[in-house]
Amino acid sequence: MQSMNSRRNFLKASGALAAGTILLPNLAKAANRRSVKNVGLQLYTVRKEMLEDNIGTLKKIASLGYKEIESAGSEKGSYYGFEPAEMKKICTDLGMTLRSGHVHYDDQWQKTIDDAADSGQEYLIISVLPANGQTVDNYKRVAEIFNKAGEASKKSNIILGYHNHDSEFEKDNGKVLYDVLLENTNPYFVKMEMDIGWVIVTGNDPLAYFAKYPGRFPLWHLKDMDLKEKHSVEFGKGGLDIKKMLENSNKAGMKYFFVEQEEYTGTAFECLEYNMKYLNNLKY
Repeated sequence: MQSMNSRRNFLKASGALAAGTILLPNLAKAANRRSVKNVGLQLYTVRKEMLEDNIGTLKKIASLGYKEIESAGSEKGSYYGFEPAEMKKICTDLGMTLRSGHVHYDDQWQKTIDDAADSGQEYLIISVLPANGQTVDNYKRVAEIFNKAGEASKKSNIILGYHNHDSEFEKDNGKVLYDVLLENTNPYFVKMEMDIGWVIVTGNDPLAYFAKYPGRFPLWHLKDMDLKEKHSVEFGKGGLDIKKMLENSNKAGMKYFFVEQEEYTGTAFECLEYNMKYLNNLKY
């Protein structure tokens, strides 16, 4: 009887050890999962609200927990009627950082750089191509423009980037035009702000770009998309695997991301609150 009990005890111990062997890595992985921090916002999301009440809108954004701000062009300019340094101070006083801004490239580029420096921005993002034409040759010309613009920005300690939409993933002579930009821009002077929503809508995989061009994507637009209707939706309601994207943020070289939603089911602020709650509950 004693030997039988010993055998039973041995089997129990072995089973517990095997279970522990399986559970321990999973527990360790769960313990190492990160929370989403320093959530940013692209102000195009609240474009109407910023024109109607710039200070009140920024206060509301701060109250929802957003920490990083990226501006966009508006009827009142890139700073919504503020002076660049004034907008910097307001954001700082509210516990936020004016980190980046969407701009157009034109013959006033040095002034754009100077204003960004006054605002304390770290990044300037060109949001549309400065020359039209969906050809490889045009994208090569644009890449050269970006290289020169990025070199000028670097002198003021500002990093230049380019923000994609969907058209960059069209092909000319079998070549994806977005790839032409990546291959012909100097990584030292030109970074990419990947709008992940537009990438997935075109049927492309952001992770493939992170693997092929590691470290080239320090900024993201984190945007969930209805893949059929091709418009933005609240997090978790579209085709974007947000958790998977964040798990691969190091490969991308991502330093900051900005929530952007262009269409709403409710008000802009309701959507911002919903998206923030979604991110606060996410572990990756």
